[in-house]
Amino acid sequence: MDDTADSVETARARPRPLRRNRLDDELRLFRDRLTHGTTHKPEFEYELLTMFARNETSAPFAMPALCFIFYIASMFWASFMEATMWIAIVSISRVYMLDQCRRLLSIPRADVNVGQWRRHFIRIETINGLALAAFALIGISMAPPAHSVPATFSSHVFIFATLMVVLAIRMTFSSTLPHVFLAGTVPMTLAVTGRLFMLGDPFYFALASMAVGIHVFFVYLAQGLHSTALAMVEYRAEKDSLISELEEASAISDEARRRAEAANKAKSRFLATMSHELRTPLNAIMGFSEVMEKEILGPIGSDVYREYARNIYVSGNHLLCIINEILDLSRIEAGRYDLHEETIRLTDIAEDCERLIKIKADAKTLQIVEDFAPDLPHVWADPRAMRQICLNLLSNALKFTPRGGRITLTVGHTSDGGQFITIADTGPGIPNEEIPRVLQAFGQGSLAHETAEGGTGLGLPIVQNLITLHGGTFDLQSELRKGTEVTVTLPRQRVLQIITPLQPLGQERHRDPAPRPARQPRMRPASPYGTAAPYRVSGGA
Repeated sequence: MDDTADSVETARARPRPLRRNRLDDELRLFRDRLTHGTTHKPEFEYELLTMFARNETSAPFAMPALCFIFYIASMFWASFMEATMWIAIVSISRVYMLDQCRRLLSIPRADVNVGQWRRHFIRIETINGLALAAFALIGISMAPPAHSVPATFSSHVFIFATLMVVLAIRMTFSSTLPHVFLAGTVPMTLAVTGRLFMLGDPFYFALASMAVGIHVFFVYLAQGLHSTALAMVEYRAEKDSLISELEEASAISDEARRRAEAANKAKSRFLATMSHELRTPLNAIMGFSEVMEKEILGPIGSDVYREYARNIYVSGNHLLCIINEILDLSRIEAGRYDLHEETIRLTDIAEDCERLIKIKADAKTLQIVEDFAPDLPHVWADPRAMRQICLNLLSNALKFTPRGGRITLTVGHTSDGGQFITIADTGPGIPNEEIPRVLQAFGQGSLAHETAEGGTGLGLPIVQNLITLHGGTFDLQSELRKGTEVTVTLPRQRVLQIITPLQPLGQERHRDPAPRPARQPRMRPASPYGTAAPYRVSGGA
């Protein structure tokens, strides 16, 4: 009762379209089974039918050759006429069976009625079974002479052995169709059993009982082989279904990717167009509002108007920053952000960015702590990108750190020879489950969103993409209510080292021992990195 209630609840909870599709499939399958007269799926029955036909045609001379051996052996206890008629009937039935199997394999699958062909093969195999059963009956009317008892015993044992061989062969060939196997073997088993029982000897009674038991055993084996063949066909159908589903999913994903690429191109064109259309009036708005705020062309006459002009300038500047961030992220995602690399010092970049936010930090009474490693070598990087990375991280720390907090700016070298910049704050922190969302475009943490000054959520994605373009790594560690620490690392291949001279200056080799006037040491050509001695990338890169 409980199971019924559960099934009813499950059926009610299942969406109507899903239930309707499932009922349609079951109804279609039931209709196919009734039409074809099968207990399995029609496609499985067709596969089993064709497997039987292929088994028969794969060895067309095996059964006729075996029957010819039986024909030669039957000459010892049967007349020539009976044996010849038997071999003729068996040969005709076998040829007809092979012909029908080849005909089935030549017909298109859509034109095959599985039920009719299965019944047709059962009828043909029944004729074959009756023909084989006649082997046990030929010569039965001939009374053997008294001195031929050993020959008679040998003939009966040979007939019993013949039954075993026929059962084994027919089980191998027709195990995919159990009814065909029964139609081809039951008549011969009955004939052999009847002949042995007619002899009235206990030994032959035991032999007849053994024949029945062996036939039952072969039927059991045939059922097992049929189950194995059916499982193999089902697994193959499932494999084909999975392959078709994978191909369909692949086609759908290719189409979705094509549409996404087209949408991305359209987005890039739209942003490129809108950037020009928005920046032009923004420049005018910001310029005129700044002129009005500073009263360059004359006094405004009202402090309220001056405050309005200041608000217009600040809002326009904020909108311009948002547009620039969106365009930068779009160029990075589209693969159109080109790095203009040169030799720079990360400490210089960090100091410049710290000076830019110093005024805002003092307004919030924030303490900025600098921790720079001494004598850091130059790195090969894009100064604008590195400045944007450092400024974005410092701006985030400035926005999310409460008054009286502390921001730590660290620049140093890693254990493998690279260099890193770390910005740590004492802000509200980010829950671990929200970190993936924060690293997505326009994503912000819940607690930070409530306490921060506002933002677009593009700073960290831009930082992550820019450092990836440099071949570096991005790492964000945060603990709720304690703060956040972000580290960007440049690989060792971007750190430059000074090439030492091959020999000390003033100690050059001379070709002749004669003294020559001292000459001025020749300096190497100026490095494209702006230093007297050339640099090389550590690690040979």
